[in-house]
Amino acid sequence: MEGFNELAEQYRPMIYHIIHSLNIYKNEEEFFQIALIALWEAQARFNPEKGKFSTYAYSYMKGRMMTELTKESKVEEGNAYPDDTFWETKKDEQEEPPLQLATLLSYCDGLTKKQKQWVVYTFYFGMSVKEIAEEEKVSLSAVKKWRAGAMAKIKVNIEAGVC
Repeated sequence: MEGFNELAEQYRPMIYHIIHSLNIYKNEEEFFQIALIALWEAQARFNPEKGKFSTYAYSYMKGRMMTELTKESKVEEGNAYPDDTFWETKKDEQEEPPLQLATLLSYCDGLTKKQKQWVVYTFYFGMSVKEIAEEEKVSLSAVKKWRAGAMAKIKVNIEAGVC
């Protein structure tokens, strides 16, 4: 292990040279680690009969970093990042209420004023029970009673075909 630490320190300038020659500016530390792993593998696979170690290590490290760059670019191409025109033309989902008020009120035949308010607040404005209670300055249980009464009457209206 001590031998590899010395080797890594010796090849540190070469690693940074490769990083800069490949114009790597994002994830520089990650690519440095990739180069160290490649250096370790190059040391293990090196055959002295085939040439100098420095040449072999250089091409091995550079090849490994280029492979990683290719993988990253493929991932980046797969991710779509919409530009500003997309967000400008995207329709706001909250522009149109989920149900038109007239349609909503047609289900409210026979409901009390408070029950109708619960229906409108819930289905037209999208408010929660807590928000309705705060708006009307009543307890949560009062709003829940409005809800229970409204749901029961609406169910009867639907079953009777009133709506």
